[in-house]
Amino acid sequence: MRYGRYFDTPLKGFPMYIAYTFFTEVLGYLIVTYKEFSFFEDGMYDWYNVIIYNIYGVLVLLFFSHVYHQVLRKNQYKKIVFYGCGLVLLSFVVSCFFQNPLYTGLYYAKTLQSLYMVLLVMLYFKEKLQIKKAPPLRYNLMFWISLGLLIFHLFFPYLYLTGFLKPEIWITYHFRDILKGLIFISYSHFLIGLLLGSRNAFR
Repeated sequence: MRYGRYFDTPLKGFPMYIAYTFFTEVLGYLIVTYKEFSFFEDGMYDWYNVIIYNIYGVLVLLFFSHVYHQVLRKNQYKKIVFYGCGLVLLSFVVSCFFQNPLYTGLYYAKTLQSLYMVLLVMLYFKEKLQIKKAPPLRYNLMFWISLGLLIFHLFFPYLYLTGFLKPEIWITYHFRDILKGLIFISYSHFLIGLLLGSRNAFR
């Protein structure tokens, strides 16, 4: 319903990102719940769905790198996006030599990815603060998406690493519920931006 406000902006692919996220979660649920959707014949691993989230991480990295490369104005910031994305992609490749992406999350690479995402958002906010007489941020969809990404990626690495390296802490302190809460908060910010966002205020 709001697509007409940003179909010609760097966020024109945002509905595809949302749809891909949704179907990834649905597939993840089906794999865990129904053996018919398993990638593995071995019953010990028939509920493993981590590979789809490893692929998801790479594609989300590419999508938001593309978005921020277009949104950011300064050439040095664009270079940071380009080389930063390349570095994170390399970390995914290197991680595959030490971790099997079929059976485990590439948590070191995803930690680096989250740090990279935080950096992109901070660069974006820095540029926004330097623009004089800019439209109010509350009407800027990119601002709300960046804020949602920032909230999520500030905490995600600690939760994700703990889940793999210290699973007893993950279970005892209900980190899964905390992660779900972060996802809810993040997407709530996306929704607010879609509802309030104005085409004239976008950047």
